[in-house]
Amino acid sequence: MKKVVLTFLCIFTLFQSCTNDLDTEPLVELSLEELLSQDPDAVSGILSRLYASFALSGPNGPESSDISDNAGESPFLRGILNLQDFTADGMKNRWGDDGLDQLTTTSNWDENNKFFRYLYNRIYYTIPQANNLLSVLGSVDVENKEQVIAEVKFLRALAYYYLIDCFGKGVLATEENIGASAPLSEATRSELFSFVENDLIAAEEAIAQTNSYGRANKAAVQMLLAKLYINSGVYVGEDRYSDALTYLSKVINEGGYSLSPSFESLFSGDNEGSPEIIFPLIADAITSQSFGNTTYIINGSLNTATIPINEFGATQGWAGHRASKAWYGLFGDLETSTDDRATLFWTEGHNFEMTDYREWTDGYPSIKFRNSGFTASLPETDFSSTDFPMFRLADTYLMYAECTLRGASGGDMNQALNYVNAIRERSNASSIGLSELTLDFIIDERARELNLEGHRRSDLIRFGRFTGSSYIWPWKGNTQQGVTIPENYKLFPIPLQALEANPNLKQNPGY
Repeated sequence: MKKVVLTFLCIFTLFQSCTNDLDTEPLVELSLEELLSQDPDAVSGILSRLYASFALSGPNGPESSDISDNAGESPFLRGILNLQDFTADGMKNRWGDDGLDQLTTTSNWDENNKFFRYLYNRIYYTIPQANNLLSVLGSVDVENKEQVIAEVKFLRALAYYYLIDCFGKGVLATEENIGASAPLSEATRSELFSFVENDLIAAEEAIAQTNSYGRANKAAVQMLLAKLYINSGVYVGEDRYSDALTYLSKVINEGGYSLSPSFESLFSGDNEGSPEIIFPLIADAITSQSFGNTTYIINGSLNTATIPINEFGATQGWAGHRASKAWYGLFGDLETSTDDRATLFWTEGHNFEMTDYREWTDGYPSIKFRNSGFTASLPETDFSSTDFPMFRLADTYLMYAECTLRGASGGDMNQALNYVNAIRERSNASSIGLSELTLDFIIDERARELNLEGHRRSDLIRFGRFTGSSYIWPWKGNTQQGVTIPENYKLFPIPLQALEANPNLKQNPGY
């Protein structure tokens, strides 16, 4: 399979985190400014490496790591999935690892959990990389410099977005304070929000409408702005659904995207041709091997004991992830449902009820993501070649409908209904009427459509269903039937390592 191949050359000089949270080592002796002055074309490789920080663990294959954390466990996307999907209702992991167990049962969270540290460290590895590149771009002559700057700002904003969403605060490390001798001050969620908003607005102005596959374009920036604004009530206590709708409308009307004819094709090994994917994280079984991209989803959801893994293009089954009835129960009777999405669970040899979340046969594994080809025959491989659709059009449609239901200026209820029904009809689900289009319907439809794509925890928090007792799911609070969890769980604790490195950082309330 032919894919865009990223250049994963480590050509950065010392990228020391401004919080001193990470111990990074110089990778070459040449400074970044000297490198770009001598070879302006090197910027493409540096930019590719920055994109790769979201999907790969390190520059030299799946056993290498950019940071001092475990190469297999700590990649950025794996952290997003662990903290967004396994802490929520639809997906559970059975491995019993200390730290991962606490995520999958939303219980006993504290600052020592290594999985919180992994994502925090990845965030503060990616941000200094972007800062260093931005700091020298103004003084060197590279092709399409404004476009490159816009892409770097988008990638930095994406990293900061997960800091805002998951931890709520941190330090504001920018190209202006590189090399600061004293630890940076703590930045509030509002301060981080404003910085990211301004960066994205600037990037949207400069970035191209179209770009090569795997790189950000105007629609990707607009989508991240819409994500920021739709969650603004959670992040800064100010509803900005109208602003979210403005950027969603730009994506829909100007982006040139359309729904893929087949839902299954979006999550297959040849999905790079999808007209729906706005911004992917690239995976390739040969050139970009990682235990943290879609390999984690696919291999983690398979097991040779109950599933013919070769049918899904895999050579390994790690027997880790199963859906709970909080996801597949939303389709009603899976055997009689006409919804194509309802067929993407492996039920044979598995139990509907998850009596024991550590028992592989309790719950249905999701076969939504697979490494097999949809339009072409692909070889079975150890690692995945299925790109991860970080942003796609169906999410835009559902966000448009949600903003409209929440009273966003310019929203059209009939158009919102058309968008929702287009998603459902694509999967052969029955259309709904205007009276059925409610916020309760939207949060369930988001689960049916988007689970395992890194959105669920944020969605539940925005809808007021994550903490407390308004919504109980299996194994919430570490009991089979589920129990109330405390309000402070809307944020993860700041990792102990970060607190020890910077005395200006204070722990989130409740931890």
